[in-house]
Amino acid sequence: MALDTVILAVIIGTLFAIVYSLRVLVLMERRVARIDMHIEALVNRVLSEEKRIDTNEALIEKQEADIEKVLGIKSAKAKPKRKR
Repeated sequence: MALDTVILAVIIGTLFAIVYSLRVLVLMERRVARIDMHIEALVNRVLSEEKRIDTNEALIEKQEADIEKVLGIKSAKAKPKRKR
């Protein structure tokens, strides 16, 4: 009977270890998901800032071209367009 008790205790201990490790995995998955959400929010902020900068840059370049046209100045600098 003692051997049956030991075997049963080992089986129950193994099951508890499996359940605990699954619990830890679920908690880690939630933590990683939260980190992913924060990274996505940061990327969205950077993207909106880049769009705003591109818009302002295009406006400034148009104003420079208008000023050069009014003054009759030929642009000496060739600005390469950024590819996206």
